[in-house]
Amino acid sequence: MSEILKLRSPGEAEQKRPSREAAMEAVRTLIAWAGDDPDREGLKDTPKRVVDAYREWFSGYDECPAQELSRVFEDVNGYDDIVMLKKIDVESHCEHHIAPFLGKAYVAYLPTESVVGISKIARVVEIFAKRLQTQETMTSQIAQAIEETLKPRGVAVLIDAEHQCMSTRGVHHKDVTTVTTQFTGAFKDDAELRNRFLKLAGYG
Repeated sequence: MSEILKLRSPGEAEQKRPSREAAMEAVRTLIAWAGDDPDREGLKDTPKRVVDAYREWFSGYDECPAQELSRVFEDVNGYDDIVMLKKIDVESHCEHHIAPFLGKAYVAYLPTESVVGISKIARVVEIFAKRLQTQETMTSQIAQAIEETLKPRGVAVLIDAEHQCMSTRGVHHKDVTTVTTQFTGAFKDDAELRNRFLKLAGYG
């Protein structure tokens, strides 16, 4: 099993993390470094809230995509065409600035003998999104997880997202989105099939 599909045990995950108190103290340091007083009334509880938010934003480190994809349904009456989910919400954080990037994912696969519950595909996107990421890496990870677990004839992934590390800092270009794609199997080899996916996603 590849590294991206491995599940860290809660014990292992906790051993690699600083304590909650250390994390809150780090937030206090950043507040002071920004130029404010972490002890003033409006900021006293901010370290606690930030740490709680980090637990939610980065919960993907404690979840396993292979487990989400492990339950399949074989009674599909020979269906072997595209199964596609459109406009899956992507809420992730850039690993370079820990700034959010927000957008939509379009994921499709060509089943062989079984299909997976459609909500599980969305959960796989969510698991990888809730980690520090680059959009390129996340696009590849989603495709790889589905490829390795379901063994389909092909996988197609497209993500279209706006990066706030670009829109709220640096060059300050708003309304610019980044599109990344990853194709495997039949989607990679068959241009007509690939174009069908892109048209269904609204990019063809």
